[in-house]
Amino acid sequence: MSRRRIDSPIGALCLTESDGALTALAWDGDGADETPLLLEAERQLREYFSGRRRDFDLPLAPRGTPFQTAVWNALREIPYGEARSYASLAAAIGNPRACRAVGMANHRNPLPILIPCHRVVGADGSLTGYAGGLECKRFLLDLEAKNAGGKPPAHMME
Repeated sequence: MSRRRIDSPIGALCLTESDGALTALAWDGDGADETPLLLEAERQLREYFSGRRRDFDLPLAPRGTPFQTAVWNALREIPYGEARSYASLAAAIGNPRACRAVGMANHRNPLPILIPCHRVVGADGSLTGYAGGLECKRFLLDLEAKNAGGKPPAHMME
C-alpha cells in the first residue's frame, strides 16, 4: 500500500493506492510515496481544483458491499456541475425506498471527490452531511457550478 498527501484548496488530502488502483481519499493522513498512479491522481486533482478537469481517468477500487458499490457507481453518473437528491439516487439504483441506505453508502464512500458524493443534496436542494464538512461540500459544488458554463449553483437542483 502506498500513500501520498497533497495540499488542496479544501485542505490536505491523503490518497491511498493498493494493487495498482486508488482505494481511499481522506482528509487526514500522511504519506510521501511517489508512485506513477499517486502522482497522476495528484495531477488530475490539481486540474480539477483549477477548473480544467471535469472527469477523472484513474483506476479506482473502493471496497464495499454490493449495495454500496451500486450507489458509488450511480454517483459517478451524476454530471459535473449538477446535483441529485438521495431519493433520485435511490431510484437510479432501482431501489426508490432506500434513501437512508443511500445516505449511509454516501457516508462510507472511500473516494470522495473522485466518486462525487458531494453532488448529492437534500430533497429541497439543501446541503446535507459530508465527510469533509459542509463548507467543503459547498466549495466543491460551487467550483463545479462556476466551471459548468453558467448553470445555477449545483446545490440548487434543477
